Amino acid sequence: MDHETRIKRLRFRAWHRGTKEADLMIGGFFDAHHETLSREELDWFEALLEEQDVDIMAWAIGTQPCPPQWDGPVMQRMRALNFVPIAR
Repeated sequence: MDHETRIKRLRFRAWHRGTKEADLMIGGFFDAHHETLSREELDWFEALLEEQDVDIMAWAIGTQPCPPQWDGPVMQRMRALNFVPIAR
């Protein structure tokens, strides 16, 4: 699959998780960072999308320990949470 199609597919999967909270966190992260992700990091993100939303969110906000296969540079960026819009 070409790169543009892959990005569209990943964006759809990131934004259609099942809950608004997961959509904002995972989809927001993808929108904010996909252009800077390497091919290997896109592979990592695509595999991460197979995990349960509650687990991804818990790892990102630190309420559950992150398994070693997911704990790395991209998860560190996800933990920043500076991509989630918050009404003030």
